[in-house]
Amino acid sequence: MTIYGKIIGTGSYLPPKRITNDELAGILAEKGIETSDEWIRTRSGILARHYADQGVVSSDLGARAAEKALEMANCQANDIELIIVATSTSDFFGGFPSTACVVQKKLGITSNCAAFDVQAVCSGFLYALSVADSFIRAGVYRKVLVVGAETYSRIIDYNDRTTCVLFGDGAGAVVLSASDEPGILSTALHADGHYGENVLSLPGHLNNGAIEGKAFVYMDGKAVFKLAVTWLDKVGMEALDKAGLKNTDIDWMVPHQANLRIMQSSAKKLDIPSEKVIVTVDRHGNTSAASIPLAIDAGVRDGRIKSGQNILLAAIGGGLTWGAVVIRM
Repeated sequence: MTIYGKIIGTGSYLPPKRITNDELAGILAEKGIETSDEWIRTRSGILARHYADQGVVSSDLGARAAEKALEMANCQANDIELIIVATSTSDFFGGFPSTACVVQKKLGITSNCAAFDVQAVCSGFLYALSVADSFIRAGVYRKVLVVGAETYSRIIDYNDRTTCVLFGDGAGAVVLSASDEPGILSTALHADGHYGENVLSLPGHLNNGAIEGKAFVYMDGKAVFKLAVTWLDKVGMEALDKAGLKNTDIDWMVPHQANLRIMQSSAKKLDIPSEKVIVTVDRHGNTSAASIPLAIDAGVRDGRIKSGQNILLAAIGGGLTWGAVVIRM
């Protein structure tokens, strides 16, 4: 009998502080930086983003999203056998203790289940989902919690309007369970380190306790756009081929919520109608590894995503990394 990793619960959490484009433009104006709602909206599709309060870290957001996913899955926290957190904004500098271990603690899990982080930036949730599915298919674990959680407001340069207007904070989570019903049908993951530092990176280095260089996100927006529209449709088709499906079999496409134009272009190349694309970037901006699970949860809870439907997930992130996953809900 084939074992599948099947999503049985989804959850998401956005911190209460919501910053509209007009509010952000006012904040930047105090620094002498000019921007506007129209400038941001027409280039990205973003209308607002959420920022975590001082002292609130990625594990706080991740734990809140996980609680909602566990509730939907009708699972107790101690039913979870593995926690994987996809994040680029770990609670601790250097990434340890892992954010997954902190989430385990905040969920009150006492079973000593395994927990670790995955770092593939905006593709991180797909990488984590693929790893979780592999563990389940191998029969190692039966219930896995996969979380994407980010606090990008801590690593953006508010003197750089090309990046600071794009990113926000948030978290999304899914509970995967072993099932004899089809769940995750296929995954396709890729990376090319040649595009790393000069395209999308956090270029600061730690040296004897001091940060050398800038500890802010650097992005060559034009290069990212070009690579995204080149690779996302190809990896989407690769995942569809592996799943034995065609684009016409897809009920919903849930791309990484980075830029509305990238999302629309990728869907068009895949010949997936725009009305079949779940879009939440307008509500929360680019939340990196959290964006896909945030969008999945939005679609599930508003009734668009239903049991038995085929969903195509696709993302590109720093590394550069990119990937696609096909899921039957």
